[in-house]
Amino acid sequence: MVQLANTYDHIISIENLLEAWKEFLRGKKNKKDVQEFQFRLMDNIIALHTDLKNKTYRHGGYVAFNISDPKPRNIHKAAVRDRLLHHAIYRKLYPYFDKKFIADSYSCRLRKGTHKAMDRFRAFAYKVSKNHTRTAWVLKCDIKKFFATIDQKILLEILKKHISDENTIRLLSEITKSFHSTKEGVGLPLGNLTSQLLVNIYMNEFDQWMKHVMKAEYYIRYADDFVILGHDKDWLLELTPRIADFLEERLKLSLHPNKVFIKTFASGVDFLGWVHFTDHRVLRMVAKKRMFRSIKDKQGKEETVQSYLGLISHGNGNSLKVKIINSRYSKS
Repeated sequence: MVQLANTYDHIISIENLLEAWKEFLRGKKNKKDVQEFQFRLMDNIIALHTDLKNKTYRHGGYVAFNISDPKPRNIHKAAVRDRLLHHAIYRKLYPYFDKKFIADSYSCRLRKGTHKAMDRFRAFAYKVSKNHTRTAWVLKCDIKKFFATIDQKILLEILKKHISDENTIRLLSEITKSFHSTKEGVGLPLGNLTSQLLVNIYMNEFDQWMKHVMKAEYYIRYADDFVILGHDKDWLLELTPRIADFLEERLKLSLHPNKVFIKTFASGVDFLGWVHFTDHRVLRMVAKKRMFRSIKDKQGKEETVQSYLGLISHGNGNSLKVKIINSRYSKS
């Protein structure tokens, strides 16, 4: 395996920190904490660079808040200084690790995303069912409390397989250990850019096992949701406990007991907020209710309406489109 070497100096360079700042700044120029940091930008960047060079950098704490996107989530927001460093790290590590990931991992990756994952799901269904001339079975799984149960020790062991630079490992350890969920050494914060990359690195162990050991040709993962398609239901039934064992023994993760099922593609499979059928897909009912509630709460604002029109364009929803357009005139 080709390892990353001498990455630390590239990460902490003033040039990389300045480029990372440009990326970090997008969409945040009006934030008070960002404006305060930018007011003395070069002083702040030089101070961060100096701390990193002298190895005296310590990650700060987090501000916690809740969002519904689409389900309730607890977000932990780091200080601007720390978030800038997250971007600097991401810029140097993502290109290397992205090449290591399987093609059918779709979360938080360039040129991927939910819509690409859904299109791939449909393409797999056509292949497995031979253009819907035979039954295609789908095993759908979800990992319980995904970010909150990542084992930091295991994560760092995986990172060391890829990164030989001890200083980079020490920095990643500092960031990883700056947070814990239920107990010390467990969990990554939703809200860190580095967390998005780290969970993909963590789950790549599972992805590689699925593809190369279990020989799951028709496997797709998006974050903590994944599906396996096949024409043999018994094989999927046998695969399920093996998946649970691997996740528990290798990664200390658990399948969500209420979100594991095997059903035919033709009967409708709920994946990534849509229910997929052989010739169409429709937005999940709970997502529809959430959408109209959001439009009402925002008093039918044009940008909100257009956002949801864009969303439903990826499925079959002409009648839903009419309702959304009409909803812009509803102010109560």
